[in-house]
Amino acid sequence: MIKSPLLFSIVFLFIAFAAAAENTEQWGIFELALKGPTAGDPFTDVHLSARFTNGAHTHTVDGFYDGGGIYRIRFMPEAAGSWRYTTSSNVPSLSGSAGTFTVVPPSFPNDHGPVHVSNTYHFAYADGTPYREIGTTSYSWCHQADALEQQTLQTLAASPFNKIRMCVLPQNEPESRPVLFPFAGSPPTQWDFARFNPAFFQHMENRIGQLRDMGIEADLILFHPYGHQWRFDSMDAAAQDRYLRYVVARFGAYRNVWWSMANEYDLLHNRTEADWDRCFQVVQQSDPYSHLRSIHNGQQIYNNAQPWVTHASIQNGSAVEDPARAELYRDVWRKPVVYDEVQYEGNLPQRWGRLSGQELVHRFWAGTVAGAYVGHGEAITSPDGGIWIGQGGVLRGESPPRLAFLRKILDTSPPGGIDPIDKWQDSDMGGQPGTYYLLYFGHASPSSWTFQLPKSGLADGMRFKVDIIDTWAMTITPVEGEFVTKKKDNYYFADASNRSISLPSKPFLALRIRAQAE
Repeated sequence: MIKSPLLFSIVFLFIAFAAAAENTEQWGIFELALKGPTAGDPFTDVHLSARFTNGAHTHTVDGFYDGGGIYRIRFMPEAAGSWRYTTSSNVPSLSGSAGTFTVVPPSFPNDHGPVHVSNTYHFAYADGTPYREIGTTSYSWCHQADALEQQTLQTLAASPFNKIRMCVLPQNEPESRPVLFPFAGSPPTQWDFARFNPAFFQHMENRIGQLRDMGIEADLILFHPYGHQWRFDSMDAAAQDRYLRYVVARFGAYRNVWWSMANEYDLLHNRTEADWDRCFQVVQQSDPYSHLRSIHNGQQIYNNAQPWVTHASIQNGSAVEDPARAELYRDVWRKPVVYDEVQYEGNLPQRWGRLSGQELVHRFWAGTVAGAYVGHGEAITSPDGGIWIGQGGVLRGESPPRLAFLRKILDTSPPGGIDPIDKWQDSDMGGQPGTYYLLYFGHASPSSWTFQLPKSGLADGMRFKVDIIDTWAMTITPVEGEFVTKKKDNYYFADASNRSISLPSKPFLALRIRAQAE
């Protein structure tokens, strides 16, 4: 016990200073924890929210019950400065709490903020930094034993991937049983969909936070058709909406969250398109931060023109076999297109799980020069029967180092994104007219290429440097000298000296063509 008044004052001031020093960063998480009732069903009986404002921005944020009589409200402030809050609830003891807090400028690795759509077809962080997506999929990595999950995190930390698609709800897993379940009750089918299991969500948000700190976006798959063993696919509309609001309240303040409404949504045969429209709107209305929203198809593609869809998440391997096909989806929706599933590098008997590493890398390059984005997946079996797309673990394929090579190239490309240069005629070329070009030869094995660029953005006398890129061997070879443009005809500019570039007559080559400063 502190008996000296002076000593007590010093300790009190130290505690107050320490609390004041723990400021929330812009795009970080400010959290309120309130003690409340435990009787009845706190998940459905108690309604809690808070109004946050800094004068210029105002948000109403839903709270959630976290078990043990604790209710939480999480808020991600988008601006530095002084903020204030006031809580509202149908429980008097939780209503009317008010306070202020200071938001300070962000520090690394929190200095870019959440990802949003930019320049129609592309993505950027909130501070304007381009986000060039090189994603992967591991559906159930977050439902494994701790040792395997830690191994997955170590693998991701050494990988080129800056996004991972992952399921919130457990799937049927013949290789492993989920460690935790999202609802109160007992497996396999005795669940109370009105009562959540806080331990399950605490575990998942810890993993989301770890991904955030590694600079990896968490593309959270909210529903899927592969949980029939647990009956999670049998929730009625009220249970679906309740689950969505709870997930958004818990995870929405994490800046690295994306919402994927479902994986292969059309295989959930007990739901209609109107049901999916409603689910989208529930998430959109519940999320004060407007995180990215998509839905993934099986055989039938959802209407991605809907205003609540921010970008298209597409399963289609054939679309990225060449850039001309990959580009077509952009014209349909005028939104970013992410080919999240283009089949997997693997050794499975199923055709979707036996791509070669070369073919997967080829599909990445074809999608890239088409102005789209492509996702990685690996289905190479481990000694215990698990695979990366299912349980995580380690990567065994040949594609990840080549995708790291591609990411380095994209990271040095102009900030506006890669767009088709002449989609009607030269579909193998993407970039920015007059400034930057990537020409991808794919499966062809050219021995030479005569310098020639579509006319947009060009004039006589512009100078360019060219690099030969071997996308599989991961080499970049500069071509000697510069190329100077001269109008050739109504469609093209060529080199004033009619120069050609010798190429090594092998597949998977590309050229990088960059304008030189005057």
